[in-house]
Amino acid sequence: MEELLKCENVSFSYENTGVIKNLSFTLNSGDYLCIVGENGSGKSTLTKGLLGLKQPAEGKIIKCNGLKSKEIGYLPQQTPAQKDFPASVFEVVLSGRLSSLGFRPFYSKEDKKIARDNIHRLGIDDLIKRSYRDLSGGQQQRVLLARALCSGKKLLLLDEPVTGLDPIVTEEMYRLILELNKQEHITIIMVSHDINSAVRYATHILHLNFDKSFFGKTSDYIKSPMGRYFFSENENNMITAGEENV
Repeated sequence: MEELLKCENVSFSYENTGVIKNLSFTLNSGDYLCIVGENGSGKSTLTKGLLGLKQPAEGKIIKCNGLKSKEIGYLPQQTPAQKDFPASVFEVVLSGRLSSLGFRPFYSKEDKKIARDNIHRLGIDDLIKRSYRDLSGGQQQRVLLARALCSGKKLLLLDEPVTGLDPIVTEEMYRLILELNKQEHITIIMVSHDINSAVRYATHILHLNFDKSFFGKTSDYIKSPMGRYFFSENENNMITAGEENV
């Protein structure tokens, strides 16, 4: 497997307070990494760092094998105003090609084809002319995932992609992301508060916990002191039974 992303002794501070200290990990092609942790542990700060929007106070974030920040497909958390955005589904998905325009003032035929292909890929062809603001929460998340795929051929960074969705739609979203990872070999980084689902689907866990953190395979995380702290023995048995995804 080729390396895609490396953090080497990375530290971040926020308002002169250190939130992440000496973090090191390597993300390989095909990995499915879930970043979990308490509020204020640095998940949002690290996300900005991985996207190239915030520089570490110390250490380096290295993008390997030609990966560029603009080539990371990003699905952000939505604000209420964004959920009410008055554009068509096609326009929202096509906007994922903005980073590829360069000095071109207009989208090319290829840009539009990529947008349509990703709409089809996510099974939302019937929504293509609908207004984004009129869609359900689950439909909107599929649209945003299609948008992210327009820029991220190799790597998707998903920030709390199931927040506010009902359990059935949440499970559908998780399965769709797993399919992109397993069948289409797209590397996934997901920021999540849902540790139970993280260990069901992810191959690796990065648990940020202020002064210390864990990075490693999901199976090792479950057995670690940090993992044991968050799971009872019964939960561990349930997770082990579903480790075919790990």
